[in-house]
Amino acid sequence: MDTELATRLLQLLDRVEPWLPNSPQPVDWSRDVAALWQRHALGGHLVPVPPRDAMSLDDLVGVERQKHALLDNTRAFLRGLPANHVLLWGSRGSGKSSMVRALLNSLADEGLRLIQVDRHDLAGLPVLVEQLRHEPARFVVYCDDLSFEGSDDAYKALKSVLDGTLTGPPDNVLLYATSNRRHLLPEHMSDNAETRLSPDGEELHHGDAVEEKISLSDRFGLWLAFHPFNQQSYLETCRHWVERLGEAADWDDEARTAAIRFATLRGGRSGRCAFQFATDWVGKRRLASV
Repeated sequence: MDTELATRLLQLLDRVEPWLPNSPQPVDWSRDVAALWQRHALGGHLVPVPPRDAMSLDDLVGVERQKHALLDNTRAFLRGLPANHVLLWGSRGSGKSSMVRALLNSLADEGLRLIQVDRHDLAGLPVLVEQLRHEPARFVVYCDDLSFEGSDDAYKALKSVLDGTLTGPPDNVLLYATSNRRHLLPEHMSDNAETRLSPDGEELHHGDAVEEKISLSDRFGLWLAFHPFNQQSYLETCRHWVERLGEAADWDDEARTAAIRFATLRGGRSGRCAFQFATDWVGKRRLASV
């Protein structure tokens, strides 16, 4: 009987084993400064990754106020002082994600560790946060391009971790998120359908849907808004990247005119647009000189 049972268990294991996740490479936080959280049916694990690039905070032009506010908040956190969860919201390509990457490059030596969580893996966020609770390092858990559709319940896990459990997030974890939406959830005219006003104009009842949508972003203590660049900020950013990718002589009146034309064709000015112009401009100049 024991032999038959062992045989059946081995057969079952042979069938199940291909579905099991690979054994993850352990993260050494004394060496690794960034990791990705990958959720699976049995929980999730961290995958160490090198920093994507060498971008520094000095490379971010036209967003000085946001840069200093995020830097001050993160430095306070690293020193064990009170600090807020942060929502970086605003127009596309304005430097939100780049600022988080540059922050890691600037503060990794001061103890900052960054973990990125994809929006589709947010259901495993409470598990991740509990794993980090007893780690000696200090972590920013980061979700890029965060937004939810009306039928998407993944935001509830984020709400719970931010400010919805008895224990709350541990002292060594902050959550940073970037989004094009200030309130993260879509808002519709129908959300106000339950609003009723008395004859004297005093509100009797406001639709609960509105409170639900606003409550998520309210749990981020620091909001940093990123707006489209004006032409001066855009051209300053173009000049910075042209000189960074090439040399000072590459920025001239011809480059300035081409940069304005490039933004016009793209339908807007932003840090991303400036970087893409600089890449195109320097690349073409170097190719023409070969």
